[in-house]
Amino acid sequence: MTRFTFLALCAALLCGCGKEDAIVVASTTSLHDTGLLDTLIAEYRREHPDVRISTLAVGSGEALELGRRGDADVLLVHSPDAEQKFVDEGRAAVRYRIMRNDFVIVGDSVDPAGVRAASSAADALRRIHEAGATFASRGDESGTHVKEQALWKAADLDPATFPKDRYISAGQGMTETLRVADERRAYTLTDVSTFTTLADAIKLEVLYRGDPALVNIYSVIAVRGSRAEDAAVGFAEFLRSTDAERIVSRFGRERYGRPLFEPIRN
Repeated sequence: MTRFTFLALCAALLCGCGKEDAIVVASTTSLHDTGLLDTLIAEYRREHPDVRISTLAVGSGEALELGRRGDADVLLVHSPDAEQKFVDEGRAAVRYRIMRNDFVIVGDSVDPAGVRAASSAADALRRIHEAGATFASRGDESGTHVKEQALWKAADLDPATFPKDRYISAGQGMTETLRVADERRAYTLTDVSTFTTLADAIKLEVLYRGDPALVNIYSVIAVRGSRAEDAAVGFAEFLRSTDAERIVSRFGRERYGRPLFEPIRN
């Protein structure tokens, strides 16, 4: 190696030239399990091949904790109150609402609790409790679990007091929890997108939907002070771009007859 080559190599290492940016994205399981996140990443890397992206599929609560510990650079989450706390702590470089879908209550077609006749989501959970029916909870501090807990509170019920055989805490992601509910012929709360991708493999049906309380908003947060903050902000900006909106608005339409998510215009 010549002296010039050695000096040039040292300069490149010091300035980071020629090195890939690497970001870690901690994403709620619904964006991961439906395949939407992989599709968005593939589109982003077409224009930014120098950015290497790895993903972690976790609940929103765990994603936010990964951000706090500095173990993730970008968070894709759907737990608004917890997100706002993260922002208030000064941990967010940027936070954007990027897409939405809805939560639905699913269960066996027999519907022993009469959930189809419920007047609200809280009324649906009250009916499940009063009928002594089984409910499967994610139980993992995810955005879905937080929403479920809020609905029990709105129904003036505390699932911690329920018999263990009537309230199953799966402690797993949405796909796994749906499978548990299917095996146990239980009710559960799910985002409609994950349910749609799994519907052919299970016997559960959508029994209640449409309450405004069941709107499900997804946000992207670039973590302030992360090891790759600039690249993280760049990816977050892409996720609210017109290119990303186009992908989101079409994703799932060909296979399921309708998009799985709806972009939020920024």
